[in-house]
Amino acid sequence: MNKNELIGAVAEASGLTRNDATKAVEGVFDAITAALKAGDEVRLVGFGTFSVAKRKASTGRNPRTGEPMPIKASAQPKFKAGKGLKDAVN
Repeated sequence: MNKNELIGAVAEASGLTRNDATKAVEGVFDAITAALKAGDEVRLVGFGTFSVAKRKASTGRNPRTGEPMPIKASAQPKFKAGKGLKDAVN
């Protein structure tokens, strides 16, 4: 399912117009993104938890030349599925 299909499913399930469903889905994505940027965690009980994990700087190897190269420290978004989602899938 891609973003447009998700918007269509939300519109159909909620009875909203497609335009209103687009605004709702975009609003949820924007709110989650803003919370993660601020360093917060987004916990949706029964669905899962979005969080940010910090990666330390390290040294890797260029696969073509084999030379060492630095890898910068970064923040990676993570998602951990909740029990309700796991049970629904299994």
